Amino acid sequence: MVSALENGVRGGRWYSLMDKVYAPATLAAAWARVRANRGAAGVDGQSIERFAARSEDYLAELSTALRSGLYRPQAVRRVAIPKGDGRTRPLGIPVVKDRIVQTAVKLVIEPIFEATFHPTSYGFRPGRGCRAALAEVDGLIAEGYSFVVDADLESYFDSIPHERLMERVETRISDGGVLDLIRGWLGQEVLLGLERWTPTGGTPQGAVISPLLANIYLHPLDEHLAARGYRMVRYADDFVVLCESREAAEAALALIRAWTVENGLRLHPDKTHLGDCRQQGQGFDFLGYRFEAGHRFVRKKSLARLRDRIRAKTRRTRGQSLARIIADLNPVLQGWFGYFKHAHPYTFERLDKFVRRRLRAVLRKQQKRPGLGRSLADHRRWPNAFFAQAGLFALHAAWHDARHSR
Repeated sequence: MVSALENGVRGGRWYSLMDKVYAPATLAAAWARVRANRGAAGVDGQSIERFAARSEDYLAELSTALRSGLYRPQAVRRVAIPKGDGRTRPLGIPVVKDRIVQTAVKLVIEPIFEATFHPTSYGFRPGRGCRAALAEVDGLIAEGYSFVVDADLESYFDSIPHERLMERVETRISDGGVLDLIRGWLGQEVLLGLERWTPTGGTPQGAVISPLLANIYLHPLDEHLAARGYRMVRYADDFVVLCESREAAEAALALIRAWTVENGLRLHPDKTHLGDCRQQGQGFDFLGYRFEAGHRFVRKKSLARLRDRIRAKTRRTRGQSLARIIADLNPVLQGWFGYFKHAHPYTFERLDKFVRRRLRAVLRKQQKRPGLGRSLADHRRWPNAFFAQAGLFALHAAWHDARHSR
């Protein structure tokens, strides 16, 4: 894509981009991605299905509006998403048409910024992701970088300064139409129930363009630390800096504190830590895992979320056959294991026992017998082999097979 845009670049800044955004092929590709991601309707109530019924007409209208400069984004519908710890996080839901235009702009400008992004950044980037970030952390710890700064940017997506963000976008983009689109999205009104307001900072969580803008804003931090020899691994606003000594880690933390203040951000005082992850009690959490004392564990919040999902699918009052419950449960267990298979094996044994106990309680209920499936008689009536024969996915057995297939 970058090579296709070369004709519109002068001095490292791209000028002629808007025609690529409203090109029918770009909007069609953007619509395909939005449709695949599905998602709820925005403030206009238009669902993915309703848009699909007249997608060709709507895409043509969008192209015309973008070309003529008449396109205006609608307000963002905000909802509160439970976080599992009793709190919620805000999620913005743009209308379908705005999601398509944001995706089209992302398709055009993302390759421009990707060409300059630092390899220490893994979040929301093509061909990169959590597994690669975790592997990098593992490798650095094995090399002796065990003193870790675990940094947490407080309310990052809600606090990015708009003008400073636009200055960073403008270091690469000079097409006025594209810049106006981005400014329009940053200033979209937000609707929450009967409340309505215009944000003065941040990028809306849930907007297609937000992760790219968030990476653009933190790119100078990546360069700032790399230029001084620090080994950072960043996934969006979640990052760790791994050092060979406590003194180096303390210096890195001081640099990060100074940079965040200068750039209008704030480190969370209770969630930013420094320690030697080889020592018990000095580990750190990163991307769902807990790194501590030479092992990877599953973070407590990640375990709690899985247990909640298991409970929801194994209610004693569910009233369905064991086969149907297992068929519903297995994809959850398999998907979870696919990500957490590098955790300490005792986690899998405990979870297997938890799942089987829940299923024994279901079977007792179906026989109109009270109880929670904990008794020795229940274990004899429905032994582990019984659930294996029924097709239940066993986490520890999967871990054992994966370990011996290497």
